[in-house]
Amino acid sequence: MQTLTNIRALIIDMDGVLWHGTEAIPGLIDFFQTLEDQKIRFILATNNASLTPAQYVTKLAKMGVTLTKEHILTSGTATALYLSQRVVPAQTRVYVIGVDGTTQPLLELGFTLTADYELNTPTTPNAKGADIVVCGKDETLTWHKLATATLNIKAGAQFIGTNADTTLPTEHGVTHGNGAILAALTVATGVTPTIIGKPEPIMYQQALKLLGVDPSQTVALGDRLETDILGAVRTGIRSIMVLTGISNEEDLKDSEYQPTWVLPDLQAVTAAIKTQATS
Repeated sequence: MQTLTNIRALIIDMDGVLWHGTEAIPGLIDFFQTLEDQKIRFILATNNASLTPAQYVTKLAKMGVTLTKEHILTSGTATALYLSQRVVPAQTRVYVIGVDGTTQPLLELGFTLTADYELNTPTTPNAKGADIVVCGKDETLTWHKLATATLNIKAGAQFIGTNADTTLPTEHGVTHGNGAILAALTVATGVTPTIIGKPEPIMYQQALKLLGVDPSQTVALGDRLETDILGAVRTGIRSIMVLTGISNEEDLKDSEYQPTWVLPDLQAVTAAIKTQATS
């Protein structure tokens, strides 16, 4: 068993770490009970912007884990916070590819959301009236949404991606992620988006502020080398990679960056945390 040291807080990924789609990864309840017992603070920080923090709380409750919205940071909420610190929300119009997890945080901070062009005529200003285009995971994606985003970006709207994950682990296997949608829009417009989620340090920095624990005592827990682990490296914190999601040990061989620890699964992380507490 690998020995974990000096961990007082965790920034925890969800997909591939806590569950696959709707299926909890074994040891989920014991993991959170251990964090409570050892008084380890934590934030669940996910690049998946499809659900709101409240919806993630409900999802976890169905798996037997009781948390509050304050424990959840999504790339959707991180994007809304990032934008609100740089523009005046009441004066800013945003077109969104995404569902509740992307739209609700923007609405809560006072942004105005514009409509799809199919709801107007193609010449109506509203079709190209956004100041910013935000693209997050959207299982209701349509041609009209892609077309409206393209029109706005070509008209000069700032292009923001909640995250750039090209794939997503689900209970059915690995499928496409938000990065695939961003790639389509980039090809159509010639514009590269600004990314808020991991591996950019923005979301990790927001999580560190929420945790209020020294970065030297905070560790990122994730399954994906090019997002969770690289994000930790760019933020200057340590990391644990579990092998229940996207990345595997073979991926580490050619990587220019490495996690601090590699553990097989959530149960192994729990055991290592318990060992840390008694060492």
